[in-house]
Amino acid sequence: MDMLNKLKSTVSTTVSQLSGVLPGNPVTREYEVGKLIGSAGPDLLWKIFSGFKKSTKQEASIFVLEKKLLEKYSKKDKDQLVEVLRRGVAQLTRLRHPQILTVQHPVEESRESLAFATEPVFASLANVLGCHENISPLPQQLRDYKLFEVEIKYGLQQLIEGLIFLHNDVKLLHCNICPESIVINQQGAFKIFGFDFCTSSQDATSKLWPVREPDPELSPVSQSNLDYLAPELGPNAIGCGASVDMYSLGCLIVSIYQNGKSPWQMDGDVESFYRHAASHTQTLQRMEGVPPELVDHVRSLLHPTPEQRLDAHQLVKISWFDDVGVKTLNYLDSLFQWDNLQKSQFFKGLPQILPRLPERVCLHRVMPCLAKEFVNPSMVPFILPCALHIAQEASKENYVAHILPHLRPVMKIQEPVQILLIFMQRMELLLQKTPADDVKSDVLPMIYRALEAEAAPQIQELCLSVIPSFASLIDYPAMKNALMPRIKKLCLLPSGQLSVRVNCLICIGKLLDNVDKWLVLDDILPMLPAIPSRDPAVVMAILGVYKIALEHPRLGIPKEVIATQIVPFLFPLLVEPGLSLTQFRALVAMVKEMLAKVEEEQKTKLESVAALQDEQR
Repeated sequence: MDMLNKLKSTVSTTVSQLSGVLPGNPVTREYEVGKLIGSAGPDLLWKIFSGFKKSTKQEASIFVLEKKLLEKYSKKDKDQLVEVLRRGVAQLTRLRHPQILTVQHPVEESRESLAFATEPVFASLANVLGCHENISPLPQQLRDYKLFEVEIKYGLQQLIEGLIFLHNDVKLLHCNICPESIVINQQGAFKIFGFDFCTSSQDATSKLWPVREPDPELSPVSQSNLDYLAPELGPNAIGCGASVDMYSLGCLIVSIYQNGKSPWQMDGDVESFYRHAASHTQTLQRMEGVPPELVDHVRSLLHPTPEQRLDAHQLVKISWFDDVGVKTLNYLDSLFQWDNLQKSQFFKGLPQILPRLPERVCLHRVMPCLAKEFVNPSMVPFILPCALHIAQEASKENYVAHILPHLRPVMKIQEPVQILLIFMQRMELLLQKTPADDVKSDVLPMIYRALEAEAAPQIQELCLSVIPSFASLIDYPAMKNALMPRIKKLCLLPSGQLSVRVNCLICIGKLLDNVDKWLVLDDILPMLPAIPSRDPAVVMAILGVYKIALEHPRLGIPKEVIATQIVPFLFPLLVEPGLSLTQFRALVAMVKEMLAKVEEEQKTKLESVAALQDEQR
């Protein structure tokens, strides 16, 4: 009950947060807004909500700026800030690059808010590093969230590639690279956001951009984050190069390893920044937490002289990024450029790499890339073992949420047959993690198709071996009308392989616990004499079915069936030339046991009849 009340409270809080802000905003005509998941931008003023597009159900994130949050500023600062934020989103909307946050719907303004929609995001980097302003209540996924080393490496590599695009292709200087301006999407990719203070160069040949120095008269939120600003943007700054963003990136790297704290703390004070810029003659000496192999490169980025800093092309090539996990994620991002042979070679080696990647990276970064390749049936046999390896390591909850939806369409693919074979080999995993309803709706139909795969006896044998393990999940009509007829057909097939026939009989024997007496008497027992094989292995398997049925406390075999159907069938088998001595003895013992049962029951019946007749005389 407490949990229910807590859920109601969370929902009502979200509704109340949105009710006074978004109804008048045009974004809500096209997008359904969900719960609050994060915040981003200057002072983390942009609230980030989950959501989806109403017309297509495409998942999205909605960024909302509540104008009431700006009431603490003067009218001049408030108007300027709104204009700055509006301009920043407009610039973001015009950019298209894998490392730039993708805008799905441009910024819209109402009396109460600004809002726009983007690709689905997880949160801002600032949120992940522990800054949770404007997020209440705090989402569960942000509590105690820690970035893994491979996520940091790959994320920084993505940011560097994004900066190369901005500096070289768009001729744009970001001027505010900081945790609030970096957004992490649902797959864990770092995306550049927050173009509120960017500047562009009109001269395509120039390597300098016009910049504005920080203004003491402006509110700190209306200008670049001073904690991450390069010293050359101090007093009398006129033009600066791409090294401005590289300096900010160096500060960002330090902040990632120091729980979101920049190496310099200006507290929004422009005069402090000016003093820092004027006296900045030495690089930062202490870098707690920064990996030793990265320290010298960060020092280079934080060098007071712009010309001494590494540029983006140099930084992306350092050995620190030469990591098998980072390379793997890069390969996954570029799969669309490869032919099937190259892809198959990569996927063959991927299971050896997956154990080195954290579960979160496998679920949110690797699995979506694998799922995109499932549309190519010829590649599925190479991809499926990787997906099932991730499933093996995932919790049941994560499996159901992030893996099973991608596996459902694959379970329906009939060619190539290797797909069924892989599923049969990992059926124990599927049954362990897949909910019962999904086993019935998705796994069971796949089992039926596997039984009908006459060209692949190995698949049929694997299938027959796993069916008893989930027989309790099969309802009786499906057992009687769908599963058992397929097994019988396979067993009676004249051209069937011996091993398949034997496995059919073993499977039937194990299924007797899950059927009723009438199915045994009407369908199973009459089938056994009709099997077109008298091979000793088949005879012993038939004997096993008879023995289980005979001794089962709920089933049993009536004496009439034994006397008229079973014994007449078994007696000629006693002289089959292929039987070994052990097999012959087992057959004789079964015949004797059945005859003893007939004798005992018939004797008891006759004695009862005789006693009744004596009483009537």
